[in-house]
Amino acid sequence: MTPLSFSQRLSEYGKLMRIDKPIGILLLLWPTLWALWVAGGGRPALGVVLIFVAGTVLMRSAGCVINDYADKDFDGHVERTRLRPLAARRVTPGEALALAAGLALVSFLLVLPLNGLTIALSVPAVFLAGSYPFTKRFLAIPQAYLGIAFGFGIPMAFAALQGEVPLVAWVMLLANVFWAVAYDTEYAMVDRPDDLKIGIKTSAITFGRFDVAAVMACYALTLVLLGWVGLSTGRGALFVLGLALAAAIMAYHYTLIRERDRPKCFKAFLHNNWVGAAIFAGWVLDYLARPVV
Repeated sequence: MTPLSFSQRLSEYGKLMRIDKPIGILLLLWPTLWALWVAGGGRPALGVVLIFVAGTVLMRSAGCVINDYADKDFDGHVERTRLRPLAARRVTPGEALALAAGLALVSFLLVLPLNGLTIALSVPAVFLAGSYPFTKRFLAIPQAYLGIAFGFGIPMAFAALQGEVPLVAWVMLLANVFWAVAYDTEYAMVDRPDDLKIGIKTSAITFGRFDVAAVMACYALTLVLLGWVGLSTGRGALFVLGLALAAAIMAYHYTLIRERDRPKCFKAFLHNNWVGAAIFAGWVLDYLARPVV
């Protein structure tokens, strides 16, 4: 391997962290923002919001690095991933582990100004993010594990703002699990031929010919659970409107994935950013119109 200059090495680290592909950050950030607004009664402390936003970026970046480390022997056999820095051997496994550890450490330092419960919850959060990539070896639906990892900012947000993790937080986390299974199954439908060849387990393979039905069922469960959370916390018409808009977007995704065309499935996956944004907008607008007294 030809030695890289400092700027080239930084560029490869950025690619390893997927800085150039922010969709993962957004899919991790939206449920965290949902929780911050609900836990904060529509007015979460700005400092806490900034800590969670920065932590989201850092932990998603660390998760991407660990994912590529775990898949370094597989990515070279998949068309979409064969040029990733580790698969192409432009970054060494040792460098990747050091980078992931550094990102996780900075993320942990960010939560130290928060209360003890939030700090305690950050430990399983790091474990979930670091262990998810390896679940593709043995779990039939690793996307469910991803949903827990991507949604663990929810209980942490409630812990930071309320000092406890109430039932609504766990229901929101469950909703995020179903949402993650939906959008990551769309993602897995793109790689299904390659994943079958190399022996990785995904929900697209497990669901088989019922993959499209499973995606739509998971979307529906996401909306039902979030609807319960919103109504149980006193939200009204604007919140429901946000859910309705999200439902319309999900229906559009059906038109993209029903024929299992790989580029269209990937488009549906990317488009989930708008699902998260619509739900968040509904919550924000409803709290502005109907503030918690």
